[in-house]
Amino acid sequence: MNGRRPARGYALAAAGATMWSLNGTMARELLDGGVGAARLAQLRSAGSWLILAFALALARRDLLRVDRAELPSLALLGVVGLAGVHATYFLAIDRLQIGVAVTIQYLAPLLLLLWLRLVHGRRLAPSLWGAVGLSAAGCFLVVRAYDASSLDAVGVAAAFGAALTFAVYMVGSERAGQLHQPVTTLFWSFGFASLFWALVAPWWRFPFERLDSAGDLLLAAGVVVVGTLLPFICVVAALRHIPAPRAAVVATLEPVLAAVFAWVILGESLAVVQLVGGAAVLAAVIWVQAHRPDLEAELAPPSLRAAR
Repeated sequence: MNGRRPARGYALAAAGATMWSLNGTMARELLDGGVGAARLAQLRSAGSWLILAFALALARRDLLRVDRAELPSLALLGVVGLAGVHATYFLAIDRLQIGVAVTIQYLAPLLLLLWLRLVHGRRLAPSLWGAVGLSAAGCFLVVRAYDASSLDAVGVAAAFGAALTFAVYMVGSERAGQLHQPVTTLFWSFGFASLFWALVAPWWRFPFERLDSAGDLLLAAGVVVVGTLLPFICVVAALRHIPAPRAAVVATLEPVLAAVFAWVILGESLAVVQLVGGAAVLAAVIWVQAHRPDLEAELAPPSLRAAR
C-alpha cells in the first residue's frame, strides 16, 4: 500500500490506546451497576454498528459496499477479532486477578512475531523482538501481576485466548485495511460481532432496567463512542500506516494510561514498581518508532490478505 505515514500510524495507535484506557473507568461504573460483562460487550458492538450504519447511510453509502467474496474474512474479524477478544477477556478477568489477565493478553505482540517468524519464515529485526519483550515486562509491572495468589486453569486459557484473538484482530484489520477505509472494515466487523452476540444473548433479555438514569445512559454512550468506536477506528486507520506488530506494541500503552487515569480521576496511588513498568512500556514504544520497519518482513503475507 502506497502513501504510508508511520508517524501518523503511531499517533493513531496511541490515541486508540488512550481511549481504550478511559473505557475501563467508564465500564467499571456500569459493571458495578449490574450490567454484565457479556451484555456490555454486546452493547459496545451493537451501538458502534448502529452509529456507523446511520452515518454512512447519510453521508457515504459507497463505503458500505464490499465484494461478496470478502464477507467470510470480515465475519472472521468480527466474530473472532471483536466478539472473541471481548468474551475471552471478560472470562479471564472473572477467573483471574485482572493484572494476570492483562499481562497475558498483551502477549499478543509476541504471538504476532512468532506467527510471522515460525509460520512464514520472516526474518524480523532483533530490535522489534526487544521492544516486544520490554513492553510485556512493563505491562507485568504496571498491573502488578506478580501479586497473583493463585491461577485458575480456565482463566489462564481464556487470557491466552484473549491474546490470540487480539492478535487475530490486529492482523485481520491490517489485511482489510489494504482494501477498505477503516469505517468500512468496522461497519462489517461490528455488524458480524453484533449478530454473534444477538444469537448468544438475545436482546429481549437485555437488562435495560440497569440503564434507567441519565448518568447510566451517558456512561453507556461513552463506552460505545469513546471506549469502542473511536479507538477501533484509530487503530484500524493506524494499521494502514504501520505493521500490526508495531501497532500492538503501542497498544500496550493502554494499561499504563489506565493506571494514570485511575490516579488522576479516582485518586488511586501509583507504586514505584508501576512507574518503572510504565517507563518500560514507554521506552518500548519509543524503541519501535526509532527503528524503521521492514515492511516486507512485518506485514501480513499477501497470500493471507482478505479475499478480493
